[in-house]
Amino acid sequence: MVTSGSPRIANGEIIVMPKPTTPLPQFQIGILMMFELTEIIASMSIYPYINQLVREIDITGGDDAAVGYYVGLIDSLFYLAQALTVLSWSRLSDRIGRKPVLLIGLTAACISMICFGLSTTFWSLVISRCMWGVLNGNTGVMKTVMGELTDSTNMAQGFALIPIIWSIGSFVGSLMGGMLARPQDHWPGLFTDPFWRKYSYFLPCVVSASLLLLAFFMLLHFLEETLSIPGVSRGVDSDDQEAFVRQSTANTTLWSLLTPAIVIPIANYAMLSFLDTSFRALIPLFLSTPTHLGGMGLTPSSIGLWLAFCGIVDGLFQALFLAKIVDWVGPKHLFCVSVSCFAPLIVAFPVMSWLVRTRGMVDHAIMYALLGQLILTVTWDMAFATGLMFITASAPTKNVLGVVNGLSQSSRSIACALGPALTTSLFAFSKKHNILNGNAVYVVLIMLSGVLRWLGSQLPDEIQDRDE
Repeated sequence: MVTSGSPRIANGEIIVMPKPTTPLPQFQIGILMMFELTEIIASMSIYPYINQLVREIDITGGDDAAVGYYVGLIDSLFYLAQALTVLSWSRLSDRIGRKPVLLIGLTAACISMICFGLSTTFWSLVISRCMWGVLNGNTGVMKTVMGELTDSTNMAQGFALIPIIWSIGSFVGSLMGGMLARPQDHWPGLFTDPFWRKYSYFLPCVVSASLLLLAFFMLLHFLEETLSIPGVSRGVDSDDQEAFVRQSTANTTLWSLLTPAIVIPIANYAMLSFLDTSFRALIPLFLSTPTHLGGMGLTPSSIGLWLAFCGIVDGLFQALFLAKIVDWVGPKHLFCVSVSCFAPLIVAFPVMSWLVRTRGMVDHAIMYALLGQLILTVTWDMAFATGLMFITASAPTKNVLGVVNGLSQSSRSIACALGPALTTSLFAFSKKHNILNGNAVYVVLIMLSGVLRWLGSQLPDEIQDRDE
């Protein structure tokens, strides 16, 4: 990332010296990442068992191929609910501060997980997930806080932490969801009460809710407010400060921010999110689908272990190499290389399906295909940190950073609402009707990855300095 500092004159020429790297505020970012980790753990913990849960509710009428429709609908309605309110939460954080909005979101997530664990019907599952989506705008606000805690010299280091935390959360959440689901089967001597047979998936939900509650109190006591008010000192009356923020926010209209410099990074992030959520929805569905329908027929615990392994490998790589690779090859080049990995990432699905049909589950080639897909996933995930850097740098001033992040998160939520529903439905439809030998969903996703690669080429060559 290119940054600038004070000019110097040497041999009659003006030379702009690079800024020294600002140290990250480690404690505050640590608290922020701890909060993000708990939300990711809670969110990811449902995926190892959600397909089995939908089967047990028996809304599919015993049709395994239809599970994808209903699982995709749960995900899509969650993101649609989030899309309706996330911009409002981001704009509210510009008025009352980041911290109160984050605390409200944590409370909603905690209640949502408890309700999800106690749900015994399909629509109660939907309502509990939508509760999280409507009342929690933390994803956008968290990125705003990260942008306010960093500057142009250390932004790559700060945003590189987000995919690391995502990977760790995916590891812990997937492992926890897979191992704690149906505890009466794993530990029959300990979980003997009929409650655990009626609510077989309550244990991972209540553990997730407990972590969210812990994060609530950590944020409440230790996170400092990052919303700053230019030209207003801390000694000024709080009512005057609030009035200043309200006026500043009101003067910024959404239409005035819809410039190519802002829209192009947001469009990239939206398409990236669409493809990523489609891929994330396909993984547990593909792994749990019976082999005669083109899947691998794995159990929830096996799926959880594999997703957990992928998460920890991904997290270690991002932690050790992502910031260095961004500095080495540049954010735009890395983004383009990363998104180019999506097509072979999707091709791995029909390859594994063919291997299972022709050689069986015990063949070593299947493990090699899974490991190859993991390597591609690690490379693909590097696109998120660079994409967020472009969005943060696109804000013309810091006082509209919350609105810009709100716009990006709204676009992402809409993309995520469409992605799982369309992808899992197309997966189920193509398998049921044998369209393109059951591979129609993969062809569509590969075509869309070409659109993302073109969008990536439209990003600016350098990330501009927004600190002045």
